Amino acid sequence: MHSPSATPQEFLSFTLGGLEYGLDCAKVQELKPLKSLERFAADGEIIGGVALSRGVILPVVDLRAAFAPGVGAPHPDTDVMIVRLASCLAGLVVEAVGDVVRLAPSQIVALPGAHHADYLIGMGVLQQRRLVLVDIDRLMSLAPKQPKRAA
Repeated sequence: MHSPSATPQEFLSFTLGGLEYGLDCAKVQELKPLKSLERFAADGEIIGGVALSRGVILPVVDLRAAFAPGVGAPHPDTDVMIVRLASCLAGLVVEAVGDVVRLAPSQIVALPGAHHADYLIGMGVLQQRRLVLVDIDRLMSLAPKQPKRAA
């Protein structure tokens, strides 16, 4: 049981595929419109290429393609979350960025059946809102599984 004096954590809310998600605010460096990033490569549906922001080259990942397949190209005014990962800075394209949500540890519950997805922290419950909380470092470190080849 969590103590009532436990420090609340702040999460930035965003939407993907009709669901509301949250990631640790401390990971977010800034929000920028997609059109403000100087993009100079695009090489896939999920990896939206690389871009230049404040002199830093960073990968741009379209989380909409991963969490809400079949979406079209993002609107130029779409906000991109520039996040600090353990290994680099990255730009994340989502449907919409929401607000900052403060959650006490007692407001974060386990997600049933999510034991196979260790990048999910849990469900943030705040009045009528439900946010799927994401550990962005773990999510971004996932690599697609390669088929095993017979030797």
